[in-house]
Amino acid sequence: MTLPVRLGLYYSAIFIGTGASSPYLPVWFEHRGLSGAQIGLILSLPMLARVFTAPLLAVWADSFKLRRTALIFIGAAVAGLYALMALPWGFGGWMLVWFAASSMYATLQPLTDVLVLRRATQDGFNYGWPRGIGSAAFIVGNVGVGWLLARGSPEIVLVWMVAAVASASLGARLLLPPDTVHDEGAHFSVRERFAGINGLLRDPRFMLAVGSAGLIQSAHVFYYSFSALTWKRQGIAEDFTGILWGLAVAVEIGFLWFLEPWRRRIGPMGLLLIGAGASVFRWTVLAFSPPLWLIFPLQALHTLTFAATFMASLQLVQRYSTPANASAAQSLNSALSSGVLAGLATMASGWLFDRVGAQGYLLMAAMSVVGLLGALRLAAISRAYSSPE
Repeated sequence: MTLPVRLGLYYSAIFIGTGASSPYLPVWFEHRGLSGAQIGLILSLPMLARVFTAPLLAVWADSFKLRRTALIFIGAAVAGLYALMALPWGFGGWMLVWFAASSMYATLQPLTDVLVLRRATQDGFNYGWPRGIGSAAFIVGNVGVGWLLARGSPEIVLVWMVAAVASASLGARLLLPPDTVHDEGAHFSVRERFAGINGLLRDPRFMLAVGSAGLIQSAHVFYYSFSALTWKRQGIAEDFTGILWGLAVAVEIGFLWFLEPWRRRIGPMGLLLIGAGASVFRWTVLAFSPPLWLIFPLQALHTLTFAATFMASLQLVQRYSTPANASAAQSLNSALSSGVLAGLATMASGWLFDRVGAQGYLLMAAMSVVGLLGALRLAAISRAYSSPE
C-alpha cells in the first residue's frame, strides 16, 4: 500500500467520525432534552478555549520522538470520553465531558497536516489526494448516519463516533510512518517551542492569514450546528440532510484531487479571496430558506467556502512558519478557524436558531465580509513585504 493511500486511510478514520458528529451531534443532544441555546453553549466552549488548548497540546505532542505517538494517545483518550457521554450526566456533565473530548479531538487534524504536508513536499505527491480520501469518508459518515437516523434512534450518532475515533487511534499506529518530530540532531526545548509561538503571534502576515481564514471558516458554524434542524423545520428529512452534506464534501474532493494545477496558478491569496466572496453569497441566500432545488448549487459552493479557504490557510501558515514552530502554527490556525472565532459564532448560533431560525445565517455572511476585508489587507501587506526597497 502506497504512503498517500495509508495517509488517506488515516484521515478517513478521523473524518468518518466528524461526518457523523458535525451535523448530527446537535440532533443527539436535542434527543436528550437540550435546547438550541444549551447545544450552542456546549459546542462553543471547547472552541473558545482552543486558542489556549491547541498550542499547549501541540507543544506536548512535539515532546515525543515520533509524530504518530501523540495521535495514538489522543485517539484512545477521546474514544473513552465519547463513551462516557452515553451516561445520563445532564447539561453540566455533558458540557465537561464534551469540552475535554472536543479539545483533544480537534488537534488530530492539524498535527496530521504537519506530517502529511512535509511528506508531500519530500516525496512529491499532492497533499490533496490523501486529504480527499478523508473527505470521502466524511461523506460516508454524513450519508450513513443520516440514513440510520431516519430509521432508528439518535443514539446511533454516539456509537458511530466512539467506533470512529477508536479506529483513528489504532490507525495512527498501523498507517502513519514513523516520522520524527524534529530532524536528526535538532532539538527544541519547551521554552524554545513557546518562543516560536510568540514569534508567530508577532507576525502581522501570519495573524492576518489565520484571522481572515478563521473568520471565513467559522462562518460555517451555523450550517454545521443547525442545518439539520433548520432543514428539518422546512420539511427536509434527515436522510436527505446526509445527501446534501455529502454533495458539499463530494465537490470538495473534486477540488482536492483534480484542481491542483488551477490552485497553483491562483495561489493561496487568490484562493482566500475567492473563498471569502463565495461565503458571503452562500450564507446570505441560505438565510432566506431557499427551496430544495436551490440548496443543491449552494452546497456545491462548499468547494470554495471551505476547501479553497482551507488550502489557502494551510499554504499561508506553512509559508509564515518554521520547522521549530510548524506544529504550533498549524494548531493556532486550527484554533482560530474551529476555535475561538467558531466558538463565539456557535454560541450566538444557538441563541439565533431559537429566535430567528434560518436567518441566523446572516451573522455568518457578516463574518465572511470581515474575513474578505482581512484577506484584502493581507494581500496589500504581502505586496509591501515583497516590494524592493
